[in-house]
Amino acid sequence: MKPLTFVRTLFLLVLFVATTAFADGPVKVVYHFSEGIDQASRGLRNIKNHLEQDPSAKIVAVAHSSGIDFLLKGAKDKNGNAFETTVEELSLAGVEFRVCNNTLKSRSIDPKQVLSDARIVPAGVVEIARLQAKEGFVYLKP
Repeated sequence: MKPLTFVRTLFLLVLFVATTAFADGPVKVVYHFSEGIDQASRGLRNIKNHLEQDPSAKIVAVAHSSGIDFLLKGAKDKNGNAFETTVEELSLAGVEFRVCNNTLKSRSIDPKQVLSDARIVPAGVVEIARLQAKEGFVYLKP
C-alpha cells in the first residue's frame, strides 16, 4: 500500500470511529450561566424547549458569577415567579444544576442558600471545561 493511501485510509477509519462514538447515546449539552436573572430566564426557557424537542438529551447547567443568582433560595424572575419551581421541574426531567463554589466564597454566600436541586462544584469554569474536554458535552450560552 502506498504511504499516502495508508494515511488516507487511517484518517477515514479514525473519522468513522469518532463519528460512530458520538452518534451513540444522547446529545450532551452544558448550558453556561454567568450573567444574572435575565440570562437565567432565557436559558431555562431554552432548556425546556431543548427537552421538548429532544427528551433524551443529557443537560447540565453550570453557573458562576452573577449566573448563580437564580439558583439561590428566594430568587425570582422579573415577573415575580420563583425560579425554584422551574429548577425543580427540570431536575425531575434529568437536568443537573451546578454552582461555582469560588463564586459563593467571593460573594460571601452561605452554601445553604443554594437550592437543594443544585450541586456545588469547586469552580464553574473548570467544570464547563471538564464537561467539554473529558465528557464530550456541547457548549451553549443562552
